[in-house]
Amino acid sequence: MSGLVTAVSSNGAYSFTKPNRDSIRLLAGLGVEGDVHAGVTVKHRSRVAQDPTQPNLRQVHLIHEELFAEVGEEGFEVAPGELGENITTRGIDLLGLPAGTLLRIGDTAVLGVTGLRNPCIQIDHFQDGLLKRVVGRDEAGKVVRKAGIMSVVREGGVVRPGDTIEAELPTGPHRPLDRV
Repeated sequence: MSGLVTAVSSNGAYSFTKPNRDSIRLLAGLGVEGDVHAGVTVKHRSRVAQDPTQPNLRQVHLIHEELFAEVGEEGFEVAPGELGENITTRGIDLLGLPAGTLLRIGDTAVLGVTGLRNPCIQIDHFQDGLLKRVVGRDEAGKVVRKAGIMSVVREGGVVRPGDTIEAELPTGPHRPLDRV
């Protein structure tokens, strides 16, 4: 399974959106160099309030560009970086990956997939009604989260738009992603 990086984004200050960059540098065990969410322990404000010693399983946030087209059909305009992601992708089913998948990006970077992003009310502050488009329920009543996946940096490197992404699936049974 493979895909493509279409945009990269980072922000050194807490902000819902992240400006696009020409490149980002991933640092092993930390996240995106200079990004407010980089670190060994949690950096998201709500998680810091709960327990600041928790491991940071949300170092790098990826969203599939196809989501923007999907919500666009319902009248929402979303561009790369606007939902706070660090890497925007195309052509790879991020939400269908099992936990523990390795994503090899560009020449050297490797991410370990930890889980799904849990969409929050800030999405509605960005565009009213958008939250209901990126989180909902399936026919069985199970919560479906579409706002991307979270990962940790296993091997560092520079990531740029146009870089390829290769998914290396873990051995053993498929463990579906859950929120982190």
